[in-house]
Amino acid sequence: MPGSLALLVVCCLYMAAYVTYGRWIRIRLGISDSRPTPSHRRGDGVDYVPTRRSVVLGHHFASIAGVGPIVGPILGVTFGWLPALLWIVVGNIFIGAVHDFTALATSLRHDGKSIGSITENYLGRNGKKVFLIFAWCTLVLVIAVFTIVVANTFVAHPEAGTASALFIPIAITFGYMTYARRIRLLLATAIGVAALFVAVWLGMSFPLSLSYDAWVALLLAYVSVASVTPVWLLLQPRDYLNSFLLYVLLIGGFVGLLLYRPTLKLEAFAGWSDPELGALFPILFVTVACGAISGFHSLVASGTTAKQLDREGDAQIIGYGSMLLEGVLATIALIAAAMLTRDGYTAALRDGGPVALFSRSLGSFGSTIGIPVAIGASFVALTISVFALTTLDTSARLGRYAFQEFFEKTRHEAWLTRRGIATLVTVLAGALLAINKGGTMAMWPLFGAANQMLAALALLTVFLYLSHRAVGNRFVLFPAVFMFVVTLSAIGWLIIRNLEIRNFALALIAIVLGGAALYLAGLGFRRHRDAFHHPAESQR
Repeated sequence: MPGSLALLVVCCLYMAAYVTYGRWIRIRLGISDSRPTPSHRRGDGVDYVPTRRSVVLGHHFASIAGVGPIVGPILGVTFGWLPALLWIVVGNIFIGAVHDFTALATSLRHDGKSIGSITENYLGRNGKKVFLIFAWCTLVLVIAVFTIVVANTFVAHPEAGTASALFIPIAITFGYMTYARRIRLLLATAIGVAALFVAVWLGMSFPLSLSYDAWVALLLAYVSVASVTPVWLLLQPRDYLNSFLLYVLLIGGFVGLLLYRPTLKLEAFAGWSDPELGALFPILFVTVACGAISGFHSLVASGTTAKQLDREGDAQIIGYGSMLLEGVLATIALIAAAMLTRDGYTAALRDGGPVALFSRSLGSFGSTIGIPVAIGASFVALTISVFALTTLDTSARLGRYAFQEFFEKTRHEAWLTRRGIATLVTVLAGALLAINKGGTMAMWPLFGAANQMLAALALLTVFLYLSHRAVGNRFVLFPAVFMFVVTLSAIGWLIIRNLEIRNFALALIAIVLGGAALYLAGLGFRRHRDAFHHPAESQR
């Protein structure tokens, strides 16, 4: 099958879904610009900052589009490109984008609080505590996995390390220009984007060669500082500017793929199981992970994005639209892998891993528009590391939020809720897992399962919220049930597998996550059973 045809069909389906199903959900949620957003009601200049839609879109998309929609689909095609592609399309439209949009809307109606904090309203204080433990553990896994990926990328492509380091002062300058000096956004954007490409050129001219351990230390130090820095000074402008690199990657990959016209040579269906990953059900669904749905997105939507929206009406394009855009990236990644033969695919994974495979394939696509393959591959690797880094610093901030919320209203609140302490504990926990530089693929299935279960729990919270408002909620219920079944099955399989290979640390984490998920699912069922015995919650 021609890869270009597959990409065009997927894009058409996504556009149709946005203007039909996305709008239908918007109406069900009662999205209205007449209702003031949390950024206006609680503006504090640090986390709650009213921001233009284009800037928030850049921040949100750069934060959610890490290496997940690249690594997941590339690993998922081992079962064949057809089941992976079907899950990317169906999962995005009916589950992933619904999850992101509803999580964002629910946070907007709860003063921009995180999904973890909102659970207290519907699952009680104990439910909130368990959810925050689950969310915090998942974020620690995200920090560990993405630190390993970025550090390895910087070792393999030292030019990406130089450019990424230069992006930090550029972002700070952009934040100062737009917020302190009130320079027009268009002018500041033009200057900032031009500076980014100068930084890319400097990176290729002066590559910064450091060891893996040195990069890990620098990355963890950076995210620790980024976690406590005002959102308008570093996180928001960095993500906004970096999103332009991602747009260039998407557009370049899209156009290059259409001109290159690769044929999908990998099998459409390779079988019901894989000796390395396991059975297609449920492992495919947690391996593709962020390419179809990601619980991490609910933490971004409710943790940082909801605090920045200027108008409620922006929620559809940022919540539903960003996930579909990530689905396009996942489809390009799938085609980049499926254009290889089975032997070529296996060799590419063995030699450099999914990120290297993706970089080389997109470098080949770029050659059709006159970009040398080596330069194209370096630019792709740089871009991947850049938005993986945006996911890293967002994860550290969200992990800090979860840690602080867990210890609120306790006798340890005075010092454990301090930003510095919460950040230090979160980052150190991720560092302990990141020390093993060969652990990315070992942790990926567990990361995927934890991430997808987090999505199921977020959908459960949204379902209970809509139940209390007496709003029809089957469009949330069915995805929540499906994700619970898939991820509980995956976690059970991972517990058995890790015990068999004597990886007791990952087995213990899987047991904790599975137990927490079962507790919250049971608690949610009991709360829903009693939901209609209480007055419907008033609209906020």
